[in-house]
Amino acid sequence: MTGPIRKRREGGILEVTIDRPKANAIDLATSRLMGEIFRDFRDDDTLRVAIVTGAGEKFFCPGWDLKAAAAGDAVDGDYGVGGFGGMQELRDLNKPIIAAVNGICCGGGLEIALSTDLILAAEHATFALPEIRSGTVADAASIKLPKRIPYHIAMDMLLTGRWLDVQEAHRWGFVNEILPPSKLLERAWELARLLESGPPLVYAAIKEVVRAAEGETFQTTMNKITRRQFKTVDILYSSEDQLEGARAFAEKRDPVRRGR
Repeated sequence: MTGPIRKRREGGILEVTIDRPKANAIDLATSRLMGEIFRDFRDDDTLRVAIVTGAGEKFFCPGWDLKAAAAGDAVDGDYGVGGFGGMQELRDLNKPIIAAVNGICCGGGLEIALSTDLILAAEHATFALPEIRSGTVADAASIKLPKRIPYHIAMDMLLTGRWLDVQEAHRWGFVNEILPPSKLLERAWELARLLESGPPLVYAAIKEVVRAAEGETFQTTMNKITRRQFKTVDILYSSEDQLEGARAFAEKRDPVRRGR
């Protein structure tokens, strides 16, 4: 596929590559395209897992395309169905997504990575929220980052715009694994295949519950689970896969999951 976004599909796995030389920055049109891609990924029952990465080895994504902004793209323009980068405001995105961070990951690019479920990073990857230096707010990161890493480290990044190397990012817990650049996508696909073989209805329930729990008390979320007030939990507990999982455990065999 040509254009600013490349797609590769193998079985139930979709790889999405941001490919906008020189830095993989995202303008309005690219964001809208990413929203369409991740919406279709969400709605395609044959797709189970996605990987998002950047072309080349220097940039994952620096976020907003300032050249496009200077040419007329409005910062509050139409980013598309999923918000900036196609994921962070896409409703009911209940499938696992892996970020393979292959280089510089800053601003909106870091917000895209934070919208995924697992973050793998190359040894030379770096991370920052430099919006403070241009007098803007890293809006999604201001909401998400203090919930993912220690508050004072998140505020340090937001208030100063300083850069973190991959070792520090790993130490604070928002990078799962550090890999040689040549092994990054190989490991992402290995992990994706593992997830592809897992229970999609359980994944969906986990993601919906985790999202809800970010803004609710523990007991409120627990009550919703036990009362089957989450759509994904209700579907799971009424599914063939739930019965198959119990049978497979009793029969000491691997379950055959059909996603229904």
